[in-house]
Amino acid sequence: MSGNPFETSLKTLHEAAAIGQINAEVVRLLEQPKRQFEFTIPVRMDDGHLEIFQAFRVHYCDALGQVKNGVRVVPDMDMDTAKALGFWMTIKHAVGGIPAGGGKGGIKADPSKLSRREYEALIRGFIRYLPMKGTWVDVPGADIGTHGQTQSWMLDELEAIQGFHSPAAINDKPIEANGTELSREATGTGAFFVTREVTRDLGIPDAASFAVQGYGNVGRVAAELLCQRGHKLVAVSDIFGGIENQDGIDVNALGAYVDEHKTVKGFPGCRDITPSELLEVPCDILLPAAVQSVIHEGNAGKIQAKLIMECANGPTTPEAEKILESRGVIIVPDVLVNCGSAIVCSFERTQGLTDSYWDRETVRSRLEERIVKAYQQTAAVAKELGVSYRDAAWVNALRKIEKAMLVRGWAWDQPK
Repeated sequence: MSGNPFETSLKTLHEAAAIGQINAEVVRLLEQPKRQFEFTIPVRMDDGHLEIFQAFRVHYCDALGQVKNGVRVVPDMDMDTAKALGFWMTIKHAVGGIPAGGGKGGIKADPSKLSRREYEALIRGFIRYLPMKGTWVDVPGADIGTHGQTQSWMLDELEAIQGFHSPAAINDKPIEANGTELSREATGTGAFFVTREVTRDLGIPDAASFAVQGYGNVGRVAAELLCQRGHKLVAVSDIFGGIENQDGIDVNALGAYVDEHKTVKGFPGCRDITPSELLEVPCDILLPAAVQSVIHEGNAGKIQAKLIMECANGPTTPEAEKILESRGVIIVPDVLVNCGSAIVCSFERTQGLTDSYWDRETVRSRLEERIVKAYQQTAAVAKELGVSYRDAAWVNALRKIEKAMLVRGWAWDQPK
């Protein structure tokens, strides 16, 4: 098996489709994107020369609704990455009960090497040259290399092209640009709700210990909420390093330290560890909230946690998952654990369409209701079929997509 992310997503599709006995024509339709675009963005650089950037966008599947989300700006962006991310977003939306399909894309560029003016021109160019866009077609959101400011530029450019306001056409905007409350905290908050439900079902006590790899928006929010519930934080890491204290880490003091020093490294009273060592510390619950493939064949046998909550996208390789399952470690997959952001993005679009904006508590309570339901559906399928949470989440999603495709006439019903 190659490291191609799209091939990995197709492997998961075929395995889950076999378990769930999904219609063969539905599977064929999901083996490739409905639409894919590759285009160029010319930008006049600060020194006067013309640079031409490659851009990609995939509308993977829109059986459940208009496609959306992220735009990724990274030096190694390519079409296979866009296809894989678009497919995973399709599944994530279906898992979360979101009436939307999967859209994903990006630009092959390094934002750190661009001036603010150059980056703004690049982002505006992405929207200008994107072939299909708009509230009812494709709603771009933020991802690696994009953020609230870039999304505001996208919205402004789109509205200039259209000639009217269209706040529901771009996701992950600041409040000042008709965004939504809880946007930044959505993924971490959703991960907390799922973790709470899983631990209740598994009988894991509220005082159970946990470790977090990746102390950004997602990991920090989840950690603070888990500590409020009574759990004990014993280790945490970021890109600069990690810390461990089996007696417990004061999450509030840590937050103040990180705000000042911009890293967890050096926090008093803790042993220094590396981000890779964090994965192997003694704890009940492990929250990988950094990057993909950090749990692999080489370290899966050393992980001491009994429950892994995938806050990051694809933190566990298929080879590692087999090792962990053979050891009785339970993994709750990324398409469920981190779908809080996708759910709140759906709320953002709804608020933009209705011109009625919700307060923070309304967004939080509706997120809780939606993501808890997604977990309950996944757990029910896992029990019904006797499969892992990952297989159950995918089967649950594929069943929803299957029903939509059959009723639309995209595929014909066949005896199972």
